[in-house]
Amino acid sequence: MFILNHLFDEMVDLFRAELQLCNLKPTETMAVLTSGETRADYAKAFLKAASQIGANAYELKLPPANRGMAGSFGITPITDNRVAVECLKKADLVIDLVLLLFSKEQLELQNEGVRILMVVEPFDVIKRMFPKESDKQRVLYATELLKNAKELRFTNQAGTDVQYQLGQYPVLVEYGFADQPGKWDHLPSCFAATSGNDGGVEGIVVMDKGDIFFPFNRYIQDPVSLTIKDGFVTKIEGGFDAMLMREYIESFHDPRAYAISHIGWGLNDRAQWHSLALDNQVFGMDGRAFYGNVLFSLGPNSELGGTNDTPCHLDLPMKNCTLYLDGKLIVKDGDIVIDEMKPVTPEQV
Repeated sequence: MFILNHLFDEMVDLFRAELQLCNLKPTETMAVLTSGETRADYAKAFLKAASQIGANAYELKLPPANRGMAGSFGITPITDNRVAVECLKKADLVIDLVLLLFSKEQLELQNEGVRILMVVEPFDVIKRMFPKESDKQRVLYATELLKNAKELRFTNQAGTDVQYQLGQYPVLVEYGFADQPGKWDHLPSCFAATSGNDGGVEGIVVMDKGDIFFPFNRYIQDPVSLTIKDGFVTKIEGGFDAMLMREYIESFHDPRAYAISHIGWGLNDRAQWHSLALDNQVFGMDGRAFYGNVLFSLGPNSELGGTNDTPCHLDLPMKNCTLYLDGKLIVKDGDIVIDEMKPVTPEQV
């Protein structure tokens, strides 16, 4: 019992620190969105942490959603539930424990100025990758680079060479806390990404052994080659992993699932690439935010204001890539070369 109480107290302390990063004020209201008994300990800890700050707080607990096909995005416990959406609009900050990502309701809440923090990773991952103020500064620096760029190119030694025309869409900014009106973020995180212009992605991506295939939460075992034309994957070649990818995408019966989605790079030096081998029952922010990765993805772009809201979303973090913005080297063989985006060392704190 002491161990359980100690863990809960640790959770409350860490979540209070997170709410402070999110600028939760005693004059504000926080809502915790839950479904069934999933992450009930998180809900209880966030509510206690908010009470310690002095903020108003409540839990909105809904029945689980029928998400349809495993791995689908956009269908949530508040889908088409107007009462729930209006209830959440009364909050300044929503703690999302149910995965609202890519839903039209999340975008509606953000447009109303509600801050949203998604928290779905195991507690040990949250502790290890817990955000720092310095993370925000590095992500914001990356954001400015992406905002000003007109072309992104990335390569790897396996044969990748793909170009993105940029400028049509804003930048997805994730540093692990939601501190501005309408800001969405994920605890933990730390990366910046954007989407290529409609029809503006061309080339070939070759995923190498050890790259990651989400939502299957598995490492690629043999190279997978994806041919891209006018912003869509037109061919997927390779062995078992290529077959798995093809059949999964085909199962949605939605041609928009082949569209190229967001592209960016990871900046979290506490993330561990090998973590998926130890526990694959995770959302996977270790792989997505791993320092120096290139996060290549397929599917929806609705979170950045696009019209593609297909429920089929593949995040495909790739290691040891080289990335350029307008010809300027940003990442070389998995190592970020720009000083302003390098991790802050203990001597610099």
